[in-house]
Amino acid sequence: MTAGEDEVWVDDDAGLLVRPYAVTSGRTHPTVDLELLSLVVAVGRHPGAMDPEHAKALELCRTPTSVAEVAAHLRLPVVVTKVLISDLVDSRAMIAHAPRTAADPTDRALLEKLLDGLQRI
Repeated sequence: MTAGEDEVWVDDDAGLLVRPYAVTSGRTHPTVDLELLSLVVAVGRHPGAMDPEHAKALELCRTPTSVAEVAAHLRLPVVVTKVLISDLVDSRAMIAHAPRTAADPTDRALLEKLLDGLQRI
């Protein structure tokens, strides 16, 4: 098991120690339409009591962050992350913005920026 407080539920050898459906209380569908490149940002309003995963997601999203980045930092599957983020959007602790659709997915500069961002994670 790793020593970091943020990684209590992850074992370096075994991976995730808690099943993803336990994190979302069995829910598998987010209530908000989110894509991997949707940007989410905390808006300063925090729900009362919240799970550690919700708190960590809020902490990660002090600036606009993509759903994919949040999932990577939380070390959770994307669908689980989408459910957590939709909880925060529903409680008005976070807002979500759809990704820009004007970008050309074959644009070399865009792909290089994406690769640079992924390598930093």
